[in-house]
Amino acid sequence: MGDVMSFITAPLAFEFMQRALLAAVLIGAVCAVLSCYLVLRGWSLMGDAISHAVLPGIVLAYVTGLPLAVGAFAAGLSCAVLTGYLKTNSRVKEDTVMGIVFSGMFGLGLVLMTKVETDQHLIHILFGNMLGVTWRDVAEIALISGSVLLIVLSKRRDLVLYCFDPQHARAIGLPVGLMHYGLLALLSLTIVASIKAVGVILVVAMLVTPGATAFLLTRRFERMLAVSAAVSIGSSVLGTLVSFHIDGATGPCIVLIQSTAFLLAFLFAPEAGVLRRRREHASGNA
Repeated sequence: MGDVMSFITAPLAFEFMQRALLAAVLIGAVCAVLSCYLVLRGWSLMGDAISHAVLPGIVLAYVTGLPLAVGAFAAGLSCAVLTGYLKTNSRVKEDTVMGIVFSGMFGLGLVLMTKVETDQHLIHILFGNMLGVTWRDVAEIALISGSVLLIVLSKRRDLVLYCFDPQHARAIGLPVGLMHYGLLALLSLTIVASIKAVGVILVVAMLVTPGATAFLLTRRFERMLAVSAAVSIGSSVLGTLVSFHIDGATGPCIVLIQSTAFLLAFLFAPEAGVLRRRREHASGNA
């Protein structure tokens, strides 16, 4: 028991760990909620696309002296709008369009990075630096995360209907177009809130894995939100603590714990688990 308490309390003696744990809880919460909608809508690749596409916006914002969050949001929203335009005006399927757009924008961002004289600051945008967040970063994360959570939870019923059946949502008079781009804007904001801590490469895992894990464990959406939040926040806090004790990178530790949770759900979920289905199949054949 003492070792467990020491595992938790020892890092809290350091201010940078206090900031990191608070940022982990905020990011875990907003990613958990949005993850459920992305999984239901089938937009996992869209999260990947936008997370990579924000890089050129970040670099250009750095060069022009604008806040990095402004550049990231503008680039992410541009990626979403461009993807929708290309899908509407070509024969190419949406997943192909997303792959082309985010690869092109990510490549542009990498080229711009090589041409900008800078310190390690922009490199941290790629891979994240949870232990290096400042109180200003935490305040920015709290503002963006809180705003996204407030909007999503206040409109959760309409968003669920849109994600499950867009045609029915349109038939009953919901503004489907506004909800489509509104959800993309919220996704972009969530990525903006997360990139300083976990980076553009790993943020997609935090936007997909908690919702996918919860999807395996329950069929009710309200319960899915709760399970996703527990997985995401718990993994974020545990991964941050583990990274402190093993002197490892925080973002990868969080993602590894989330991936482990998904694997356990995949194997042992009460109804959808692979091992559970195999036992039932074997008992049915006996």
